[in-house]
Amino acid sequence: MSQQQEQIRTAVLAIVKRLAPEIDPARIIPDKPLRSQIDLDSMDWLNVLATIHEKLGVDIPEADYGKVQTLDSIIAYLAGKIPADSLE
Repeated sequence: MSQQQEQIRTAVLAIVKRLAPEIDPARIIPDKPLRSQIDLDSMDWLNVLATIHEKLGVDIPEADYGKVQTLDSIIAYLAGKIPADSLE
């Protein structure tokens, strides 16, 4: 994992932890659907995506929701949208 991907992973997990404080980020399986692992309803999931937009500056349009189901897919999606030097 690149440094950029690691920074994105840390940021996404911090967002998830803030919205679902009872979860243990260490127990998240990167290639399984995140929403089902942390038991979020659709409104909470939209809050996760909105907070990603707010904190990382990446808008995830509804058409792309299928591309951001797992932690790995969220990291890959965001890595393609965020300039590598913008997270430092």
